[in-house]
Amino acid sequence: MFSLKDKRIRMNWITLFLWAMVFFNMMPQRLHAEPQFVTIGSGDITGVYYPTALIIAKMINSKRDVYEVRAAAELSSGSVFNANAVLAGYMEFGLVQSDVQYQAINGQAKWKKKGPQKELRAVFSINHESVCLVAAVDAGINAITDLKGKKVNLGNPGSGQYRNAIDALLALGLKPKTDIDAQKARAAEAPVLLQDNRIDAFFCTVGHPSETLQNASTCERKVRFIPITGSGIDQLVADQNYYTRTTVPVAQFYPGAENSAAVETFGVIATLCTSASVPGHVVYAITKEVIGNFSEFKRQHPALGDLAKQDMLKGLTAPFHAGALKYFKEVGLK
Repeated sequence: MFSLKDKRIRMNWITLFLWAMVFFNMMPQRLHAEPQFVTIGSGDITGVYYPTALIIAKMINSKRDVYEVRAAAELSSGSVFNANAVLAGYMEFGLVQSDVQYQAINGQAKWKKKGPQKELRAVFSINHESVCLVAAVDAGINAITDLKGKKVNLGNPGSGQYRNAIDALLALGLKPKTDIDAQKARAAEAPVLLQDNRIDAFFCTVGHPSETLQNASTCERKVRFIPITGSGIDQLVADQNYYTRTTVPVAQFYPGAENSAAVETFGVIATLCTSASVPGHVVYAITKEVIGNFSEFKRQHPALGDLAKQDMLKGLTAPFHAGALKYFKEVGLK
């Protein structure tokens, strides 16, 4: 027969054993609930990419207990950098211009030596971006051909806008290395350079409204937006399916500029890219949160205001990531 003391000891051991079982059974669940951290490469702080990345990160972070994903927006030098960072595994997502996405997946431009980047994957498209040319009024520039002999900022070579500027110049018969005094400063620096008379004009590929363009059009040295048009541009858009015809809404967003009518130009589409190695559930979560709460997403920035859900599947030249494709099929978009 057990004594009362023995029974108490036995009950204590049984209790400890049961608590231990509960603890060890809960451990895998707790480990699984730890959120996976991802970064979203954006662009310059004055552009649309950075606030867009912040919006996506905020939306996914508000549901971190649901998706088990935590995100952060990261400043970067632009599309080319973002594509390379995603491919190298340094970042999980990156905002990339549609032309840069095309060049990477097909081994062109910056990837000519490396060859096709087959691991790149598309998630969804976002807003349209205009290739803008802003010139000081006192520089006597009224057309893109007037840039000859002028100091012109083309943008950071690590950005998509640098390639856009080169394409525009070549399409209209100007040689970037000899016909202009080419500068390579970041887009956010261009308005200050213009005001300091260190450049006469600058290119900028942006969604609207753009803080960079607002800064440029409200300073003491007056500016005008220059149309980027002509048969060469028509041929460029026809040859390269990632380019589209568009306009710069000067009167709506940049009333300080000398010209107030909409200015014709060409443009690209901002896209969210990732790598084939990023887990499907992570890509699915971001796709579902953004498109599943589409009205909220659009309200967060004026550049997103004209988006339609169907537009977010356009302008993508890389294959869809399986996680994004899964959501699109669930809601009948694909």
